[in-house]
Amino acid sequence: MKVKYGAAWVGLTAAAMAAATACGSDGAKTAAETAGRAVDKADTVMAALTRATDRTQELGSAEVRTTTDLGSGEPVAMDGTYSWGDGYALDVEMDAEAVQMQELTDSPTVRTLFVDGAYYYDIDPQPAGPLEGKEWMKIDGSAVFGESGAAAMAGGAGEGSPADSMKGLKYASDVDDLGKETVNGKPTTHYRAVLDEKDMGKFKDAFKGADSMLNSGGASITMEVWVGADDLPVRLKQDFGAMTVTMDFDKWGATKDIVAPPADQVGDLTQEVKDAGLQQG
Repeated sequence: MKVKYGAAWVGLTAAAMAAATACGSDGAKTAAETAGRAVDKADTVMAALTRATDRTQELGSAEVRTTTDLGSGEPVAMDGTYSWGDGYALDVEMDAEAVQMQELTDSPTVRTLFVDGAYYYDIDPQPAGPLEGKEWMKIDGSAVFGESGAAAMAGGAGEGSPADSMKGLKYASDVDDLGKETVNGKPTTHYRAVLDEKDMGKFKDAFKGADSMLNSGGASITMEVWVGADDLPVRLKQDFGAMTVTMDFDKWGATKDIVAPPADQVGDLTQEVKDAGLQQG
């Protein structure tokens, strides 16, 4: 069976990766080292962002509503659980038509897991080919991020998670306090930070690496975060060139465990996706 990938695997995996892009701190400069900044104000902002980062890391998981605009086509909405307490994992539902997977399932939504560095899509068993009689389609992260990016995403410290995205805020080249706003019915303080390529650490390979099938579309990432009174983010927005990802956090901690489907229910399309990516250049 020849699977029509189109934007299906690109949209799903790009959305999942971008929604939790990690910006590592290796070799980055601290905010106070940036010339021309109002030091007192910057220190206050960085202290607030550090508290929010630490709280996010501590809780280890969250229920999140994510919208990813890839710059073309319908934005991809993902609702579900993100976990980073013991490696990065997710369990979300997405609109099947928005990610062009309606040919693989009669359901209006597609359940998607990311576990141990691989994506699993809940589909209808197909009549022939590698998905014949299978309930799940598997695509390894290396087909999307390249080998180096996938190795980082599958790390044991939660790399790629919302917590790791928050870490990048502490090493941004530029930060601002944009004032008080109400988001999702909660009082928040709105912050903005710009991360240049030098601030991204090891995860820039996931965007720029020669073996990667994704590109951030720009040399910097603009991050906006709305932090509530409990020092936890209520909303996190990231702009990667033409791609924009917005995450709304509904519940923190004590979320369900995320495990891979039984092996006998899985059809692996990793190589086909890699081949399709090479053909697309």
